[in-house]
Amino acid sequence: MMKIAVTYENGNIFQHFGHTEAFKIYDIEDGRIAASRVEDTNGSGHGALAGVLKEWKVDTLICGGIGAGAQIALAEAGIKLYGGASGSADAAVEALLAGNLVYNPDVQCGHHGENHHGGGCGSHGCGGEHHCG
Repeated sequence: MMKIAVTYENGNIFQHFGHTEAFKIYDIEDGRIAASRVEDTNGSGHGALAGVLKEWKVDTLICGGIGAGAQIALAEAGIKLYGGASGSADAAVEALLAGNLVYNPDVQCGHHGENHHGGGCGSHGCGGEHHCG
């Protein structure tokens, strides 16, 4: 069985990995969603989130913007990353399973320390089709 995690807020992909308060976890069997649930991050952030995902036995992550440090932590945990995605979390998982998820393999979120994450990373173009950093 495969487990896919999506940064999650109000049904959509949350646009800043390190600030996500929840993940929606999908159990995949025979190429389709067998079950899903929302898990709270309990205040974990950035690099610690890779460890949380590993504990949950997640092997794939779909998210919006994500910094280089978190990308390294995910790679070290053996978690495949699909960053720069946006829109409905459920639709993104279905698209990934169908082989047509729109994502950015070179996603970066390099705005740390500029204190403008109040509206989520997506509010300044991180994720989706845009490049940050």
